[in-house]
Amino acid sequence: MKTVKIGIIGFGYWGPNLARNFFALDGCQVKYIVDLSPARLAAAKKLYPSVNTTDKLETVLDDAEIDAVVIASPVSTHFQFAQKALVKGKHVLVEKPMTRLVSEAEELIALAKKQGRVLMVDHTFLYTGAVKKIKEMIKSDQLGKIQYFDSTRINLGLFQHDINVIGDLAPHDLSILSYLVDEAPASVIATGVSHTDNKVENLAYLTLNYQSAMIAHFTLSWSSPVKIRKTLIAGTKKMVVYDDLEPTEKVRVYDTGFKASESQNLLIDYRVGDIYIPKIEQTEALSALAKDFLAAITTGKAPLADAQKGLAVVRILESAEKSLKNHGQEVKLS
Repeated sequence: MKTVKIGIIGFGYWGPNLARNFFALDGCQVKYIVDLSPARLAAAKKLYPSVNTTDKLETVLDDAEIDAVVIASPVSTHFQFAQKALVKGKHVLVEKPMTRLVSEAEELIALAKKQGRVLMVDHTFLYTGAVKKIKEMIKSDQLGKIQYFDSTRINLGLFQHDINVIGDLAPHDLSILSYLVDEAPASVIATGVSHTDNKVENLAYLTLNYQSAMIAHFTLSWSSPVKIRKTLIAGTKKMVVYDDLEPTEKVRVYDTGFKASESQNLLIDYRVGDIYIPKIEQTEALSALAKDFLAAITTGKAPLADAQKGLAVVRILESAEKSLKNHGQEVKLS
């Protein structure tokens, strides 16, 4: 089988993690690492002496040997870099969010289809054992009808300059939600505040409403004294607590629920049963994502984190931005 040769664009916060996983992957050769910082390029060369380092994207795109690029640069560059790569006939894996605008995401999807190339988004959490287990439980109807999804993703930093806290943190949980629940949201409400001079919101609340009466809520912050990565998923049969910071027991399933009487006098019957911790696959999610990208290139298999999932997330983010700028006004989604 032909070795897939790739270039990694960006070696800042997430680039080194991508490089590590692609270097470890059989059937793949990382030929280039691109970054504007000489210090980062020197660090990359020290870790991987065989790699070519450059500060010019065109050097990679003009190399006929390069089959694919992995884009881990700032969000503001995603569309431009991915577009150039696709035009040059390269497969593309782009860091989340795929683009800033829905129109940009749709253009990339159309271009990838025209060129016959893979366009994939780095929604790493879709490859975690915890999320796959929850998907399995929903698919087998163990949880019943999903009523609400409540996520908290807060920590101290990293403050971004080109996107706000919603654009930075929400894609993780939005991608999980879109994967777990087949229904698309009907509307978006977002509120937030900036405590810095650049007016980029560092604290925000995001709510998605659904036609089925399901609701999803997200608490997002770069300015919390504690780090929390916790999601509550309530079904009519059972409820799940997913805590990504737990080293082993990331998912707990509660045989807990309630039932309202149909009479005019509101009576609630509560059910409190057992709690159990399902066995979860213990593999590195980013490694699984890298393998999925390689398989999509070599076999034509559709990747799990495909461009349509990336578009679904961008659609919500764009609407959230509109709501945020209009002081929490509800924005309808088509």
